[in-house]
Amino acid sequence: MKLDFSSLAQSVAALRRCVDETAVALPDLSPVLRETLKSGVIQHFEVAYEQCWKAMKRWLEQNGTREQVDGVTRRELFRLAAEHRLIADVDLWMSFHQGRNETSHTYDASTASEVYEIALRFLPESERFLADLLPRND
Repeated sequence: MKLDFSSLAQSVAALRRCVDETAVALPDLSPVLRETLKSGVIQHFEVAYEQCWKAMKRWLEQNGTREQVDGVTRRELFRLAAEHRLIADVDLWMSFHQGRNETSHTYDASTASEVYEIALRFLPESERFLADLLPRND
């Protein structure tokens, strides 16, 4: 049965649009507007990250055994995804997970800058994940 990954595709596309527009606009903006745009990128990163790991889990449940996936840690989920060639680097995806957790627990200028950079690294990985996932969705 085909899984619906339209929300994942939409969230990754929204992150792409936001990153692209932000990159063009940032040099000409005041510090407050720069911070606002970066906050938008971070928000889109949070949504796209959540969509990615949930899509991984759903795909693995459908294409493996539910028992392998049920209750596993995020690292183990990423390891299983790497075994199935959905992602290439478990540690990189764990850094995305850590960045996502940072936005949930602490939010200051330093954290925002770090998570913004993580979001920029996440974007091509999420696009690659989606591109690898869609043809295998049957």
